[in-house]
Amino acid sequence: MRVAVFSTRAYDRAHLDRANGRAGHALAYFDVHLDAATSQLAHGFEVVSAFVNDRLDAAVLRALAQGGTRLVALRCAGFNQVDLAAAADAGIRVVRVPAYSPHAVAEHTIALILALNRHIPRAVARVRDGNFALDGLVGFDLYGKTAGVVGTGKIGEVVVRLLAGFGCRVLVHDPFESPAVTALGATYTTLETLLAESRVVTLHCPLTPDTHHVMNADAFALLRKGSMLINTSRGGLVDTRAAIAALKSGHLGALGIDVYEEEAALFFEDLSGTVLRDDVFARLLTFPNVIVTAHQAFLTTEALTAIAETTLASITAFAANQPLANEVRASA
Repeated sequence: MRVAVFSTRAYDRAHLDRANGRAGHALAYFDVHLDAATSQLAHGFEVVSAFVNDRLDAAVLRALAQGGTRLVALRCAGFNQVDLAAAADAGIRVVRVPAYSPHAVAEHTIALILALNRHIPRAVARVRDGNFALDGLVGFDLYGKTAGVVGTGKIGEVVVRLLAGFGCRVLVHDPFESPAVTALGATYTTLETLLAESRVVTLHCPLTPDTHHVMNADAFALLRKGSMLINTSRGGLVDTRAAIAALKSGHLGALGIDVYEEEAALFFEDLSGTVLRDDVFARLLTFPNVIVTAHQAFLTTEALTAIAETTLASITAFAANQPLANEVRASA
């Protein structure tokens, strides 16, 4: 099938080309985001493959349908960027990659925790400048501390396992309890209790209307003073302005994020030669106790391979009129 692949980089193309050696689809790569202005690039393509910051609202989906697109194959687990009801109305089916490498995201989460706790970026910068003083670099043992995990799906479960390996007491919150997580020694509790008791809180839930800004001003107020917040899930889970206020007051001790609620205009692009126009994001970068990575938690060879293979397998199944195991639909 002819597939228009949006938001691609060299690493995407390498893994997709390798996987496509067996699938045999005609892949056309576009490095631009998919939105209303670029949707005409997909004219004549039966399949469109999109990524996390592509926009698939009603207008874009109508334009795709008019151009002959019948399948949207997301190269990600999240699908909040797709108007599923509009897709159904346009006769477009939607598939995703529900699980690529939970270990990739979970391990990046731990990396952020350790880097913030032990002040790794500041320590490296000092040594490069010939400053070997240790003042201001004091961290704490993770062993024996309480860590809170919000969301206990596949990624959350791996994070619980890793935190338990450090000897943490792990509190978890999710509407659906996982026996596997409980077996790791974690305790399910309310979000309020988790926030109040945890030295480290990490978010691993999907972005839905119910979870949008789950970390708002009220939630930050519940955190124990000096605690650390990590978000490697979806940017919209955190109210960035509220996070900045908590950082300014000193109530939030550290923040590590791999996602940002307005990241579509920033992440996956080289903007080093330009002035940042996002004042909120620019303010965030001024804090010494904040680490931001640009949506790279998924970026491992294993994850990229799984994403490519799963995406192309869904396209192959669609071409053969077979069931789509990874299809997502609008809620009834």
